[in-house]
Amino acid sequence: MNKGKMVLGLTLAAIYQHGYSSGFLDDSKATVSSRSLYFEGDQRGTNGVDQRQSVTGLRFDFSSGYTQGLIGFGLDIQGLLGVNLGGGISPHSTSTSNTVSPVDSDGTPVDNWSRLGANAKIKLSKTELKAGNALAPNLPILVANDSRLLPQSFQGAMVTSKEFGDVTYTAGQLNRAIGRASSNWAGISAGGRKGSDAFRFAGADWKPTKDLMLQYYYAQLEDYYGQSFLGLIHDFQISPEQSFKTDLRYFNSHSDGKNGSNTNYKYKNGYNAGGLGEINNNTWSAAFTYTLGGNSLTLGHQRVSDGGGMPYVTNGNLVDGHGRPEGEGGASVYLYTDIMINNFTRAGENSSFGIYRYDFAGAGVPGFKAQWTYVKGQDIRGIGNATTGRYSEWESDYRLDYAIQSGSLKGLGVSLRRGNYRTQLPTTTAQDQDQTRFYINYTYSLW
Repeated sequence: MNKGKMVLGLTLAAIYQHGYSSGFLDDSKATVSSRSLYFEGDQRGTNGVDQRQSVTGLRFDFSSGYTQGLIGFGLDIQGLLGVNLGGGISPHSTSTSNTVSPVDSDGTPVDNWSRLGANAKIKLSKTELKAGNALAPNLPILVANDSRLLPQSFQGAMVTSKEFGDVTYTAGQLNRAIGRASSNWAGISAGGRKGSDAFRFAGADWKPTKDLMLQYYYAQLEDYYGQSFLGLIHDFQISPEQSFKTDLRYFNSHSDGKNGSNTNYKYKNGYNAGGLGEINNNTWSAAFTYTLGGNSLTLGHQRVSDGGGMPYVTNGNLVDGHGRPEGEGGASVYLYTDIMINNFTRAGENSSFGIYRYDFAGAGVPGFKAQWTYVKGQDIRGIGNATTGRYSEWESDYRLDYAIQSGSLKGLGVSLRRGNYRTQLPTTTAQDQDQTRFYINYTYSLW
C-alpha cells in the first residue's frame, strides 16, 4: 500500500469515527463544471501535423470542511470525464502524442476518457497536509497544466504551513503524474523517455510588507535535476487607479543522478553542451507592469544560459514498453514567456516580451477582457551538440474573454485565443505553427 492510500484510509476512518461532525459537511463545497473546446493547430512545415478537434468535458469537485478537535480531518474528491465530439490529428499517427485527447493504437482519438481522484487532508492549527492523487501544485518550481480540456494531476503529498507570521512554508513529494489528455499514470520526467519516482520540493513565501513578497524554493526531480528558485514581487500603488509591479525570477538548475549518463534520462530542449543531455542552466527574467484604470502594460526580458535549455517537468517524451508515446504531453513553466505554443527556454535564448491587457469594465462592459502578448527570442544555440549557429523565434498571441456577471447564466464564460509562432530553427526541432482555441466554460455550485 502506498503512502497516499494509507493516509486516505486513515482519514476516512477518522471521519467515520467522528460521524457527520460539525465542520466536515457544514463547511464543505461542491461544484460541477463543464468545458467545451474547439482546437485547431496547423504546423506549416513540410512534415507538419494538422489537428482539428472538438471535445467537451465535465468536472466534479467536492471539498469538505474539517472535523472538530485539535486535529481536523477532511477529504477532497475530483471526478473528470472527457468526450471527443469529432476530429483529431491528420495524418493519424501512433508516434505523435495527441494534445487534446488520448488516442487508440491506430492514432485515432478515443470516444471518451475519465478518471477519479481524491486527497485526504489533515489540519493542525495553521498547518495543512494533503495526500492523494488529485494534487494540482501552483508553485514556481511546478505548475500543473490546465490549458486544454482536463487538468493535469499529481500523486503524492504536500504540506502548507502558515504558523510563523508572514511566512508561508510549502513542502512535499510527488511520485506520479497524469497528463491533460491521458488516462494513464506515469513517472515524472523532464523530457526524457523514462519517468522518475520522486519529485521533492520545499520553499517559502515571505511577505515582510503587504506590498512585497520574497520567495525561495528548492526542487529535486530524482535522476534529472536539482533546481533553486529566487523570486521578488513588489506592488507599488501609485494612486487608486495606478500601480507599478516589479516581478524578478531566477532559476539555477544542475544535473542529478542518471541525467547525463543514461540516455533514457537525457534532457531534450535543443542544444546541450557535449550532446549528453546533462542539465546545467541559469535562467532569469525581469518583468515590469504599469496599470492605469482598465489598461495594463507589461514589458520584460528573459535570459537562458548557453550550456543548455531550462529544465522543467514535462512528460511529453515518455514511452510505453513498445516505444510509443504515453500521451502524457502538456507542461507549464513559471515564466511570462510560457504562452500558447512556445515557452522560449532554449539554450542561449535571449527574449524580450510585452503584454497588453484591457478590462472593458471601465467602459461599461464588466466581464469582457482583451489581451495581446508578443515574445521575440534570439541567440538560440545550435541543435544537439553543434557549436555553431544561432537562431531566432517569435510568437504573437491574441485573447478575448467574456464571463456573464449576473442572472441565471452567471458562471458561463467564453474564451477565444489565437497564436502565431514562427522560427528559424530546423524543422526537426520546431515548426512554424498557427493555433486557434475556443472555450466555453460553465461552473455551477451545488452548495
